[in-house]
Amino acid sequence: MFALGLMGSPRKKGNSAYLLSAFLKALEAKGAVTHTVVVAEKEVLPCIGCTYCEKHGRCFQQTDDMAKEMYGLFRRADIVVAATPMYFYSAPAQLKMVIDRTQTLWSRNYRLNLRDPRAGSRAGFMLSLGATKGKNLFEGINLTARYFFDAVSAEFTGWLGYRRIENPGDMEKQEGLAADIAAEVSKLDALFARKKMVFVGTDNTCTSRMAEAFAMAMAGDRVEAMSAGMSPAEKIDPEMEAAMAEKGVDMAFGRPRLMDDVLSEIKPGIVVTVGIVPDFTPVPGAQVVAWEIPNIEDRSPEGVRRLRDDIEARVAALIQG
Repeated sequence: MFALGLMGSPRKKGNSAYLLSAFLKALEAKGAVTHTVVVAEKEVLPCIGCTYCEKHGRCFQQTDDMAKEMYGLFRRADIVVAATPMYFYSAPAQLKMVIDRTQTLWSRNYRLNLRDPRAGSRAGFMLSLGATKGKNLFEGINLTARYFFDAVSAEFTGWLGYRRIENPGDMEKQEGLAADIAAEVSKLDALFARKKMVFVGTDNTCTSRMAEAFAMAMAGDRVEAMSAGMSPAEKIDPEMEAAMAEKGVDMAFGRPRLMDDVLSEIKPGIVVTVGIVPDFTPVPGAQVVAWEIPNIEDRSPEGVRRLRDDIEARVAALIQG
């Protein structure tokens, strides 16, 4: 389970950072691997409303950290947690620019009809705090959060908001904070209890990635699936991405991953070798399933489609079994 934390405050060690850290530590105690992005440290260009992403499925701005890193992190995440102070009833500009740029992900879903394989199981939490005590203090950020989490294909699972948080150390003194966090994290018990499986290929660019995507798309509420390569390549296979798009499955922004890195995030009960995988060694405690799939020689669209459909059928049988 991978949890992405977005620290939205420009203050690196302020109350928002403390709240986010406490929440992520609670997820780690459940078994999640966490990664925090301090958005103020990232180069994120603002959305200019040009609608390029609605036609092409990507932002025309390809040189900043959204393109280089953030889109991939959103797609990899099982849980997205954003923490922010209130700036005029909304988020600071740095976090708001990240939120605005997820229009690209929204466009892929709602304009190009491409569904993120983790869409049915990704959870989103908003953590917010403000110096005042107004009744409507958090209405704006929660409305923003609903649209933001929808854009990144996450369910708005929970929210925590704290008033009169102004001075350094106020969150540390907040009565009942640990209990509040525990109650929110408990909403994820079913996700943490899912059957875990890893699909292994040689370079993690094609067949193993298709298997992961189909498993999550078919049964993400019951299965936590990841894929890996023994010798991962730099980029995913564009022919595979195109073939999966024909099924409405969105493979964009993914990156091949090393088997050891994946095993640091998940303890699988099942490991599936997809085709011949040199140097593969069994994972302690995991059942090994070997799929005899020949190396793809026909790189035509039809050849990749046949491979895709074969993988889809195998994944369906594996899940049903």
